[in-house]
Amino acid sequence: MTEALEIIQKAPREGATFDVVLACGFTPLHLRTFLRAHLQQRFPSRPVNVSEGLYGDVPGTLAGAARQPVHAIAVALEWPDLDPRLGFRSSGAWRAETELQETVDAALARLTDAILALPAHVRIAVSLPTTPLPPLFHTAGWQASTAELLLDQKLSIFAATLAQRRGLSFVNFRRLAEESPQASRYDLRSDLLTGLPYTVAHADALAAALGRLLAPAAPKKGVITDLDDTLWDGILGDAGPEGVSWDLASHQHLHGLYQKMLAGLSEQGVLIGVASKNDPDLVDRVFQRPDLLLPRARVFPLEVHWNAKSGSVARILDIWNIGADSVVFVDDSPMELAEVAAAHPGIQCLRFPKGDYAASLVMLRELGDLAGKDYVSAEDALRAESIRQSADFRRQAADGSATEAFLAQANARIEADLHASFLGGCRPHGGVGDDQRVLELVNKTNQFNLNGIRFTEGDWQGRLVQRDAFTAVFSYDDRFGPLGKIAVIQGTRQEERLCIAVWVMSCRAFSRRIEHQCLKLLFERFDAAEIRFEFAPTPRNGPLQQFFADLTGHTLCGPFALTREQFAEHCPPLYHQVVASQEGE
Repeated sequence: MTEALEIIQKAPREGATFDVVLACGFTPLHLRTFLRAHLQQRFPSRPVNVSEGLYGDVPGTLAGAARQPVHAIAVALEWPDLDPRLGFRSSGAWRAETELQETVDAALARLTDAILALPAHVRIAVSLPTTPLPPLFHTAGWQASTAELLLDQKLSIFAATLAQRRGLSFVNFRRLAEESPQASRYDLRSDLLTGLPYTVAHADALAAALGRLLAPAAPKKGVITDLDDTLWDGILGDAGPEGVSWDLASHQHLHGLYQKMLAGLSEQGVLIGVASKNDPDLVDRVFQRPDLLLPRARVFPLEVHWNAKSGSVARILDIWNIGADSVVFVDDSPMELAEVAAAHPGIQCLRFPKGDYAASLVMLRELGDLAGKDYVSAEDALRAESIRQSADFRRQAADGSATEAFLAQANARIEADLHASFLGGCRPHGGVGDDQRVLELVNKTNQFNLNGIRFTEGDWQGRLVQRDAFTAVFSYDDRFGPLGKIAVIQGTRQEERLCIAVWVMSCRAFSRRIEHQCLKLLFERFDAAEIRFEFAPTPRNGPLQQFFADLTGHTLCGPFALTREQFAEHCPPLYHQVVASQEGE
């Protein structure tokens, strides 16, 4: 508690606040303090405000939150929220099991309606009851009664139904049970005297779980793995392609589980690469084995040679075109992990604990946590293949003398989805606001990013409804294949000037002059004489800085304006087919 109060005391006093409503039927006390502290750690540069609702009335609190400009809502449900007789403070009878089922149904229906009535852009985290039920059933405590199982079933249906709502997440009760064991959660004295049913430790653990859901960390984009004694058991050079193993029969299924983990991550859009000191021919023969649980098609690239792994990692990062802090490196050797970590600050290094079953379970779960995401988009399914295509594109476009002919024959197509209330024929802003990929692209992109600013869903929705706001979302494909949604531009129009506050483009789209076509389309579609960019150099947006330097003829260090004539003078030939989505199409 002292640490939490210190975090709150040191929080910024100025700037846009991150406003959260804590909806619970009990007196929040420590829970509110811990929640604010955990969220403050996730938003170190902005003040966090956590307001509490009405005592004993979670639906009423949610109804009030729906009328406020809040960014997020934390809902901590306990049994008395479903019926006061399910708690220890109530004076009602404990044995009315049949009647309890009816009142619980009604309470869950009210909660469902209240949650579904909340604005779509507000992020919501919900925890189901975490404290014990009183001894109100006719069975002994070690026997689950039919009434208690029915209560659990009703809660499961309630959660499974609401979990489909965008931006709503439920605390994983199994993980919470590991971090806060059942026996140490409930404080009867505190519940009866103050109205807070939690021990201090449980209030902290639950606040941490809610905070992770309300402000989730960016998932890792890629995993780079070693091979020997990591992806499989054995040293390939000694055992040969048929001698390495990863199955139950050889008692080496820890490696098989790791392969299955990587295959599953690849299916959800995580990039998988290999950095191994090995013979490339032997490695190729292992990847031809039909019993391998990680298909060769899921892995790109393979850096297999006898040079330092830090160099292999550098080349993989270059091919993927992402930063080291977006990647996990897995190896069984502490020395290799240390060498890669020293060469690539920010990379997450995990040791494969060969032969240690308990540690392997921890490692697999940590890897899943690092790459976990709320949903898997169509672009995620395209990512691995589009990286291959981008590498092929860059390789074929490397000959500068052939660049124009190469680009002209790429059969490139750009689809621009324009959203603006002031421009006839454009879609209303609701469409882009409902697309989670758009905000994901804004918040994950680093290299081609106008200023590096990140947004919560509430912040982003607020930008979309500004007076004279516009948003453009660009998708791309060519003869190498589709890249999906790869660029977002957002800003406002002021007479004949466009002011761009957000511009990001996926690194997979580099070297195809898509950025030039984006600006050309805006100048023409909005009939703008000038575009002002709210540009700020960051340590990672070098490609965008270079693009602006090429357009203007000098290095920029802050916001600037570009006229239509200046752009036309420096714009290279463009060969894309452009389709601007109109309302009704």
